[in-house]
Amino acid sequence: MTDTIAIIATGDMGAGVGRRLSERGARVITSLKGRSGASAMRAERAGMKPVESDEELIAQADVFLSIVPPGEAVALAERLAPALARAEKKPIYIDLNAVAPETAVRIGNIVTATGARYVDGGIIGGPPSGSYTPKIYVTGDAARDLEGLAAYGLAIKLVKGPIGAASALKMSYAGITKGLTAIGTAMMLGAIRAGCGDELRAELAESQPHLLAWLARQVPNMYPKAYRWVAEMEEIAAFLEDDAAAPAIYEGIARFYERIARETASGAEEGELVELKRFCEQAGVPARKTA
Repeated sequence: MTDTIAIIATGDMGAGVGRRLSERGARVITSLKGRSGASAMRAERAGMKPVESDEELIAQADVFLSIVPPGEAVALAERLAPALARAEKKPIYIDLNAVAPETAVRIGNIVTATGARYVDGGIIGGPPSGSYTPKIYVTGDAARDLEGLAAYGLAIKLVKGPIGAASALKMSYAGITKGLTAIGTAMMLGAIRAGCGDELRAELAESQPHLLAWLARQVPNMYPKAYRWVAEMEEIAAFLEDDAAAPAIYEGIARFYERIARETASGAEEGELVELKRFCEQAGVPARKTA
């Protein structure tokens, strides 16, 4: 397997994957074009080496990992297409973003038009940390060539099916977990507004203790991530477009997370989200980092 792996971008997941790869002996490079000082700091701490241009990034890499918010996935492929087309040695381009299968196909068409090989992928789980490793599901003709990444500490899982199958799996899993988080958040807020929050928590503790424990972990950890989940819910809605009613569920959840994101960004010390956080803390379940 290759020693040089390029990653864009250096958010929590990108930096986490980069750190795991560099710790296991891979050379990891990135571009900080248009990125913040915080991104540069995360890249440095992860052992990722910045390069000056997209051309240099593509020329040096044997594998390229796209790990950006879903709303940026197509734009990144379009941005890198000229450099991919000009490169004599082209890396395998792996899109690991939470996008609908149709979006994965669109990205694949952009990439393969340059002569590069393309792999559709999806990450299930949080950033690698300590002994924890998320699963990276991949599909496509070049997917088997990625199994060697296991030597660098990544858990590569092959998915049977055409381009879009790995993204469909990610959409389905995220639709359940993040959809349930939204439903739980909405109903707990409703109970708090109606003055029966304590009674709801007590009933859940008695009749649905595992669900209460799960929500008590998921909901507070969702606040800073809600802004990233908006586009993901919109992609899930697109994934379900053949269903007459289901897309409306996830369009509604997207708008719900949009509101949560606005309120979180406001930094208010009081309000519904603060009350809900207390609700979860009183469930007696310690918070932990989640996807």
